[in-house]
Amino acid sequence: MDMPEWSAAFEVRSAAQLQLLAGKLAVHLRPGDLLVLSGELGAGKTTFTQGLGRGLSVADRIISPTFVLVRQHSAVGGGPGLVHVDAYRLESAAAVDDLDLEATMAANVTVVEWGRGRVEHLSESRLHIDIGRPLGGGSGGLPAALTTTFDDDGEDEVRSVTLSGFGPRWLGRQPALALD
Repeated sequence: MDMPEWSAAFEVRSAAQLQLLAGKLAVHLRPGDLLVLSGELGAGKTTFTQGLGRGLSVADRIISPTFVLVRQHSAVGGGPGLVHVDAYRLESAAAVDDLDLEATMAANVTVVEWGRGRVEHLSESRLHIDIGRPLGGGSGGLPAALTTTFDDDGEDEVRSVTLSGFGPRWLGRQPALALD
């Protein structure tokens, strides 16, 4: 795998904070951008995409495309739309090609959950977003009290989020993001 142009790491403590980070990233995106989301089941990939959709001002509620594989959300206003893909059940890059994502990429930001190793051929430039979810009490060096799941109960939840920019689109263009 090629080396990223840059990487940035964040610690988020709630679903709302994960969505805030994604919303702040959205203002740096443009049509044609490809985002590859990785993380275990329940890590927050769809939660991240919901924040991204809000930041892009897209129509419709964003839900997981697990069973339909691809959901397209139109932009409200002049920004790019959002194409949300779940590649979990796709075996290969060839299976991704059958989705014909190239037809929608130029006008949209394309987000592919479970896309690592399957979608890199779609664009020479892309953002990888890795969402780490500590498993079990104290996993990853975090105290057990901080390792919970995103379950809308208002509890603090910890995730590590790493953004990595690949290719010429991201050369010297690391977005300035801060969680306030």
